[in-house]
Amino acid sequence: MILNNKNTAPFFQFPHLKQFEGIWHGLFTRKGGVSLRPWKSLNVGRSVGDSPRAVTQNRRRILRTAGGDRLVFAHQVHGTEILIVSENSGEAASASPRSDPAPADAMITDIPGQNLVIQVADCQPVLLYDADRHVAANIHSGWRGSIRNIIGKTISAMTAHFQSDPRRIFAGIGPSLGPCCAEFVNYQREIPEKYRTYRKASDHFDFWAISRDQLCDAGVLPAHIICSGLCTRCRTDLFFSYRGEHTTGRFAAVIGLR
Repeated sequence: MILNNKNTAPFFQFPHLKQFEGIWHGLFTRKGGVSLRPWKSLNVGRSVGDSPRAVTQNRRRILRTAGGDRLVFAHQVHGTEILIVSENSGEAASASPRSDPAPADAMITDIPGQNLVIQVADCQPVLLYDADRHVAANIHSGWRGSIRNIIGKTISAMTAHFQSDPRRIFAGIGPSLGPCCAEFVNYQREIPEKYRTYRKASDHFDFWAISRDQLCDAGVLPAHIICSGLCTRCRTDLFFSYRGEHTTGRFAAVIGLR
């Protein structure tokens, strides 16, 4: 991961995605915003109790950093719905934010200027880019979406709608809950049997490995996958963590075509 802290809002980038001139992506930290504690400071979540005005300012800072025409959010519901983003979706820098984003946990687009934004605080943001068809996707993969394979479903949608070849897709697994902190005390009720092989010491699970294997099962080449390896609960100095802080903000993972 490459840290860019030259801007007001610092962000990380995956080196293999950064090489492509046709996209912009960034995994923003919690720093560089205007929100006060406990959402300090670059919170983009509107449903966590933060000031709407502060969230709007934070989102505008992200758009200024990312460039492009607008930010596109979904109403994340921990499911497997996938949104195909067309022209004029989302919110522009100077426009009033949409109050009714579509319920979805993954977004795909082939439209330049549309910045797909996933907001997280322990769940995985998974960024995808098809270098041949020039298609980008952003996935919110919490544990509920993970055990229902939202990653595989998103790649299938890219293939169906845009004729993507999974072998030409590049993937990045962003900062999220690592196997060190992904504790599921009720795993026998919550985690299906087929995922029990990913159980580590006691009742901890390696969802990074699950996501990597789901990407490979969908046809993505192992050499095209990078996992950040940054645990949000361990690094609350950099990221928001629901498990670590409970009342907290959401940081933004962004990818958009140029």
